[in-house]
Amino acid sequence: MEQKAGTSATLSILAAIGSFILTFSGRPFFGLLAAIASIPLGALGILMASSPRVGGGLMSIFAIIVGLVAIGVAVLGMLGSIVV
Repeated sequence: MEQKAGTSATLSILAAIGSFILTFSGRPFFGLLAAIASIPLGALGILMASSPRVGGGLMSIFAIIVGLVAIGVAVLGMLGSIVV
């Protein structure tokens, strides 16, 4: 049986990467929201990957790690926009 990457795993990695794009384009608040959204989506992706027909477990774990880093970057971006 062929595995397919789960939708939530794909959405979680897109949200994590989108968070960096939003933060570095001057919208750190929306970057923070996207980073926060990537974590539960990644957790859901891990749960969905427990099915033998759905893959994307490693992608979900990577998205959670990137999401946590993105939260830090977005918070620093918001602090930088307040100070400047």
